[in-house]
Amino acid sequence: MWPFRMRADPEPEKTETGASEDALLRTILAADCMTRDQAMNVPAFAACVNKIAETVSTIPVRLYKLVDGKLEEVKEDERTRLLNDDTGDALDGVQFKRALARDYLTGKGGYAFINRTGTRIKSLHYVKESEISFMFTSDPIFKDYDIMIQGTKYKPFEFLKILRNTEDGRSGKSVVDENSEVLSVAFHSLMFEKTLVKTGGNKKGFIKSTKKLTNEVMSALRKAWNRLYQNNTENVVILNEGLEFQEASNTSVEMQLNENKKTNSDEICKLFNMPPAMINGGSTEEDKTNFVQYCLNPILKEFECALNRDLLLESEKGSYFFAADTSELTKGDIEKRFRAYETASKNGFLQIDEIRLKENLPPLGLDFVRLGLQDVLYDPETKQFYMPNMNATGGLGQEPAEKEGETIDEN
Repeated sequence: MWPFRMRADPEPEKTETGASEDALLRTILAADCMTRDQAMNVPAFAACVNKIAETVSTIPVRLYKLVDGKLEEVKEDERTRLLNDDTGDALDGVQFKRALARDYLTGKGGYAFINRTGTRIKSLHYVKESEISFMFTSDPIFKDYDIMIQGTKYKPFEFLKILRNTEDGRSGKSVVDENSEVLSVAFHSLMFEKTLVKTGGNKKGFIKSTKKLTNEVMSALRKAWNRLYQNNTENVVILNEGLEFQEASNTSVEMQLNENKKTNSDEICKLFNMPPAMINGGSTEEDKTNFVQYCLNPILKEFECALNRDLLLESEKGSYFFAADTSELTKGDIEKRFRAYETASKNGFLQIDEIRLKENLPPLGLDFVRLGLQDVLYDPETKQFYMPNMNATGGLGQEPAEKEGETIDEN
């Protein structure tokens, strides 16, 4: 039997689709399709996107190595410097991650060109998702594609790709595309309020007449009505005998827009799994915990997976990995943070200098672990235990062994 697995059919020809063509199709198929710019005009949506993007941008990325079953942080690696500080491009590390997060949420994904020299990564270059198009095959199993930017073809491994709810590995689905109806309601409510402000709160309606009007009278009436709704100095229309204005719309109060605005804001927060208090103010510790656990963590895992796939060498995969350091999120509450350090120090899994390092303080050279005399230390491998207060060792079912110069009081 032939030892290599082959495709049943020859490789399909790649066809091209672009961002502008996708936008044109959406416009033709759905007149009310929401765009990214329209969605970002909705205050609750923009607040959620900015909150997530700004938080993600401030979280440092660490590189770890698995050595003999233990994790060690890789210091001074060029890739972590590019991600956290200087990308080698016009954007710094914070701006770079913020732009990727915004495109991840509101576009087809976050993309960045990886500028390599051999196996070394020299710089990372953010590319707007609107500049990205694809050449891809129609094969649903063996997916293959090329990335096109202004007519230049690139291979997938040349780009860092952070995609939301992707099904093809080349582009994702934004929050805007998946929830256009909810966002459309909020956007059109905003446009209705804008119209009310521009027209001075004047209602729409029609004019009833007891007799037929001439064309000249109708033309003059239309001009006067247009001036009324332009909110200029002429805000009065005189209706002669036989003319009556009939309202044909409701005010914002009658439509309960203020109540609906609050409801729409809460519904938009649900799209991001974000507690509404995180953008409205008055958030509790539980809200902050839920924000990190249910909103941020899934996005950070997407980032980590993309970094491991695109920035690690094949020889490094399996032993090296990138991880977001979310401990920075706890630095806002100093009292809570110091209580956590106290517990860690008392229980012996953090040393004094390790705590000072986390607080960006110089080490004191205190290389020891604090232990209490009341503790009994047990080694599960040798099945031996040590009692510090007696300075004695022993095993299960054995009498404690005396140290040199020590006696054990058996009374």
